[in-house]
Amino acid sequence: MAVTVQSQDTSVLTERFYSPHLPLSAVKRLSIHAAAKNSEEEAKKVLQKINITPLAAESFGVRSMCALVETPDVTVLLDAGVSLCPYRFRLPPHPIEFKTIDQLRRRIAEAADKAEVVTISHYHFDHHTPSYEDWLVNWTEANETARQIYQDKQVLMKNPRDKINASQRQRAWLFQKTGGKHAKSLETADGKEFAFGEETVLRFSEAVPHGPDNSMLGWVVMALVECGDERFMFAPDIQGPMSTHTLELIKAAKPQAIMVGGPPFYLGGFKVDEAQLRLGLKNLTEVVESVPLTILEHHILRGESWQQRTKQVYDTADATGHEVMTAAEFAGQENNFLESQRKMLYVENPPSKEFETWMREGLKEKGHAKPPIS
Repeated sequence: MAVTVQSQDTSVLTERFYSPHLPLSAVKRLSIHAAAKNSEEEAKKVLQKINITPLAAESFGVRSMCALVETPDVTVLLDAGVSLCPYRFRLPPHPIEFKTIDQLRRRIAEAADKAEVVTISHYHFDHHTPSYEDWLVNWTEANETARQIYQDKQVLMKNPRDKINASQRQRAWLFQKTGGKHAKSLETADGKEFAFGEETVLRFSEAVPHGPDNSMLGWVVMALVECGDERFMFAPDIQGPMSTHTLELIKAAKPQAIMVGGPPFYLGGFKVDEAQLRLGLKNLTEVVESVPLTILEHHILRGESWQQRTKQVYDTADATGHEVMTAAEFAGQENNFLESQRKMLYVENPPSKEFETWMREGLKEKGHAKPPIS
């Protein structure tokens, strides 16, 4: 089974941006056809039996790292969560962001219909789906949205009791009582491996820091999909990695392809120390040097300066003959960084009077009332 790259319907995604590979002084817009051809060719160089389909991510316009991974033996839905930042630049999500999360929620639900296994790397809501009603951040209908994803699935999840901070422990408990009750089975995954069919093994790392060592944000588990001699690694929210031990685990796994969450540059100077960001960038450069194909996503794409900050990463990829791309580029699309462009969206696409009225509601009221976006 050769690698295939599935593109998405882009009718609701209006504002497009440029490929970060190119020098800013000579940026050219790439056609979707050309990008799809390039990403498929690059993927086929390193994987033949493992199909990777990114479903939702920052480069698609939402907070997520959700992907569908298929081998001849099993179909796995990785981190089936998606969310929006409730306030960025003192603004709620723009109607275009709500239309986007609505579209991608549907895509995740369709992918769940194909999957036998769903993973949860940790219990932030952009990585698993809660069961309460929330139309502001998570775009969830009470009970139903989570049921569509987890019903009759083998759920392999971060240990809800060990190496977990207080907020995620509470969310894990709630998940087991709500969305998780629909699953065929709930199994802790930390440090374990699960075999499927003739040659597929899904291996999980020990719990590693959500960013730097001793992070207040807790821990996550990385997943390695092995099929024969092929290996794809899923490394969400490691922020580079910022932890040198996490970097060592990635190198020891020797994946041919990795989907990794990069450093949160947009938080630099007030929530994240610049020294930690530099370490995350240094370690990310070592990942790119070691892994032939890197799909770079998540926190790193939430700020406008990420292209400049990652120049050494792309230079290293060029020097080693390796490839770095966002999830959108891997899927043959142009990048769609909606959150970092929220102010511009409000200026260039003023919302309706009805939406402005909705904006004046409180957080609780907005969460229980769908925004008028049609």
